[in-house]
Amino acid sequence: MSCNMRILLFAAAALLAVGPKTYAAEVTFYEDALPILQSHCQGCHHPGEGTPMSLLNYKEVLPWAKAIREAVLLKKMPPWYAEKGVGKKFSNDRSLSQEEIGTLVAWADTGAKKGDLAAAPPPAKFADSWSIGKPDLIVRPPKPYRIPSKGVIEYTYVIVPSGFTEDKWVSKVELKPSKREHVHHLIAWVRPPGSSYFEEYSVGDFFVPSVKIRERRREGEGKFERRQLLASYAPGGIPNRLEAGQARLIPAGSDFIFELHYTANGTAGTDRPQLGLVFSDGPPRQRVFTTAALNSKFVIPPNASNHRVEASLTMSAKAILLDMMPHMHLRGKSFEYRAVYPNGKSELLLRVPKYNFNWQLSYVLEEPLTLPKGTRIECTAYFDNSWSNPHNPDPTQEVRWGDQNWEEMMIGFISLAIDADQNPESVFVSNKPVNKGTPAVTGGNIPAM
Repeated sequence: MSCNMRILLFAAAALLAVGPKTYAAEVTFYEDALPILQSHCQGCHHPGEGTPMSLLNYKEVLPWAKAIREAVLLKKMPPWYAEKGVGKKFSNDRSLSQEEIGTLVAWADTGAKKGDLAAAPPPAKFADSWSIGKPDLIVRPPKPYRIPSKGVIEYTYVIVPSGFTEDKWVSKVELKPSKREHVHHLIAWVRPPGSSYFEEYSVGDFFVPSVKIRERRREGEGKFERRQLLASYAPGGIPNRLEAGQARLIPAGSDFIFELHYTANGTAGTDRPQLGLVFSDGPPRQRVFTTAALNSKFVIPPNASNHRVEASLTMSAKAILLDMMPHMHLRGKSFEYRAVYPNGKSELLLRVPKYNFNWQLSYVLEEPLTLPKGTRIECTAYFDNSWSNPHNPDPTQEVRWGDQNWEEMMIGFISLAIDADQNPESVFVSNKPVNKGTPAVTGGNIPAM
């Protein structure tokens, strides 16, 4: 069966799922379609967000009515990949209900009528393109990075001093590029004072360290004493919001280290990312930090269509799970998180059955989950290195961990909350492999993504 035929059949099935519906009144933009677009689409589709079109008003939306119809029927938009009905519920669920899909389909099918402007909801407000609102502080590299038009672009870093003379608690943080079209990902790390992380490099200059230098750690140096992940940007990601009383710590005297990974697309460009910080009004109840279960030792055979890779981490102290973000590259097929509790009970937390590299989404728990001491977080990923994967760079090649898109990664990021005076170093213990296959790797010391 051809790919086009499968798409047509899927669309037909989706339309049948929406079902015929009789509306009491005609479906119009202002009364019916616009409220849905405001709730689910405009957060990305407004000026300054790098999306192909803005969807703020009737004039902007009308040319895209049929495309919107197809996108919602096929569930390509809004992007959301957590399987429904299994695992936990998520507060940032972007997906549309069947009723909302039906409304947008009916609007497009009945002439995409404008309706009465007086019935429109108030326009959504966007704070200077910062989804966190106006930052208290914006941190940038001292100069833009020049992106070549072709070739392999290695991981590049730049160190920017914070200048903080006292500890700072950050309640909101956002990292964003100035030019999104070249970006594979960006990360902002906090380097605490005394850290060995890139200690040989000068401040303010871009540099490309070897993998050995990137992963080097002084003997006896704690994972979080070396560096702490503060914020990240990847396509489709939206900054997570912390609850009242939660914040991330930036110790006095710390440096920010920007990790930059770009992909050449045939056109040269520049990028000068920005890190926006909103400070907490006072000391928080809980400290939030990010770590991961990961596996960097896998080997994916040529033509393997469903290759399994596992990783885990175990709590040596109680912590509260806030969100999860799976990360793979172009051969990534599916990803699953599971909690195994000290009493032996196993609980599925998240299943992403159709992973999409172009949308690096975090899944924020609607109800934060307490993980008792001894809980093990297990992550299971599947990779498709076969010809049936249309994004596969080369099915004939054996695939290992690597920085570039044609290589692979297996990372299960998680954000945890602990007491504000608790040390993150105390939360984890070393793990053994979860089975006799590919070894699982413990969390905490996250390699470059």
